[in-house]
Order: sequence, then C-alpha cells, then structure tokens
Amino acid sequence: MKETSKIVATAVAAVAMFIGMNASAQTNERPDSQAWRLGVGVSAGLPTNDNYNIAVGGDLRLQKDFFSNISGTLSAGYTNFSVKDDAKASLGYNSLGFIPVKAGIKIFPTERFYISGEVGAGFGTDEGQGTALVYAPGIGLGFNNGVDLGLRYEGFAQNDTNLGQVALRLAYGFNLSK
Repeated sequence: MKETSKIVATAVAAVAMFIGMNASAQTNERPDSQAWRLGVGVSAGLPTNDNYNIAVGGDLRLQKDFFSNISGTLSAGYTNFSVKDDAKASLGYNSLGFIPVKAGIKIFPTERFYISGEVGAGFGTDEGQGTALVYAPGIGLGFNNGVDLGLRYEGFAQNDTNLGQVALRLAYGFNLSK
C-alpha cells in the first residue's frame, strides 16, 4: 500500500475511534431490541495495490440484533476496482469486478460506535476470474435516524493474488421490525 494511503487510513481510523469513544459519555442503557434491519449502502475505497486507481461499490446488508450491543449481518453487493492507465496493458483489462457475499458481526461498545468483522466469498464477474476469499474488519457509527457511516479494510485473497481496499461506506438502514 502506498505510504500516503497508510497515513490517511490511520488518521481516519483514529478520528473515528475518538468520536466513538467520546459518544460513550452520553449513552443510555437500552433493552435488547431483537430488530431486523435492511441497509442500502455505497462505498468508495483506495486500493492497496498500485495498479488500481479507485474501488467503488454498493451493497445490501441484512442486520439482526441479538442483544442491545451485538448484531449479526449478511451482505451482498458489487465492488469494482478501476485499473490505472499505465497498468492496463500489462494486466490486460480495464477493471476488476467482484460480487462479495459476506456474513459478519457488529459489536457496539458504545451506543453508536461499532466494531465489525465480515468474511465470505467474492465471486469474480469476468470470465476465468474465479472466487476469492473476502474478509473485512471495520469500524463505524450508526445513528438513530438510520444513517450508517463505516470505515473498513476489505481484502480479496485468491490463489497468489491479494487485492484490498480501505473503504468508506455510507448507508441508510430501514427497520423491518416495525
């Protein structure tokens, strides 16, 4: 990963964690909701491989609350890695697409701040691309109005190839239990 990308990712993660920890002073105990939510999100990321410019995508995420501070997630979407102009000839393609299908968990140490982890499969959208293992640790803020702002590292591991991104996700969640 480029040195600048590492610095930016570290700074953003530190700020998000600081905001999340400060929010804990204003939390109230809430009962276990057992709610179901459906989130629709878009994301943009900085690829960790120098051959790619940007990664963009969208997803649907189903979330089930198990306790007031622990939720399970299932998500599916599409992620596209755009190839830099100077790398197109050597790679032989303009972009690389995946359909990631993941299961995960979100833990809320405070009312709005969460730590998440997801794992699953990334199905290649191009002929001969195959399937990659996808893993995505992250942090984020979930607001009472349904807005979710998350920061994650998402890695795609396939044979000898590892491709990843540091991505920012903006989503809106609909409460399906009402």
